Amino acid sequence: MRFGHIAGDRMLDLVNTVDWRLGGRDRTENLRTYLDVLDWCVESDLVSGDEAATLRDLARRDDTRAERERQRVVDARERVYAALFDDDAEAAAHLAGMYREAVAAADLVRTGDRWQWRDRDTDLDLPRHRIVRGLVALTQRDDLDRLHQCEDARCGWVYLDTSPRRNRRWCNTRDCGDRNRARAYYARQKAKSRQP
Repeated sequence: MRFGHIAGDRMLDLVNTVDWRLGGRDRTENLRTYLDVLDWCVESDLVSGDEAATLRDLARRDDTRAERERQRVVDARERVYAALFDDDAEAAAHLAGMYREAVAAADLVRTGDRWQWRDRDTDLDLPRHRIVRGLVALTQRDDLDRLHQCEDARCGWVYLDTSPRRNRRWCNTRDCGDRNRARAYYARQKAKSRQP
């Protein structure tokens, strides 16, 4: 898989499609093209392989519109981040407007024993509509008290802390966790060496 899936919710994994979110100039966008958005959607089971093939063809034929859709997906991702982590009411209102558009493009249909959204068309805006509906569903989870951001000063990845004691500090213990523990160890060693 190309993208990290560590957050406990695929929409939080979307928020994590930015490396070094808090890293200033080191911040790196991972959804650089519309095809990156499609790859993320396929990995996250939001778009089927057949739909992705159709959308790739449409994107090749209209790269300007595909880029506009990529930007809208990134905007939705940043709006949900601002709503969840900065309590930004304006970002939430903008996301609600995006949601109204996404719902208007689909029908609510019964499939087996559940109801779900079915998009009317397979067009370049399909990934965005599915993502936005998922982002709004994320904001309505009843376990958002477990929402946490990696304690690495630059990382910024987010996740649901499902640890029994709710004491998970790092997005990934083998990455940010190891790096920060090593940094703390060396700082302690350096402090000890300075003592008379």
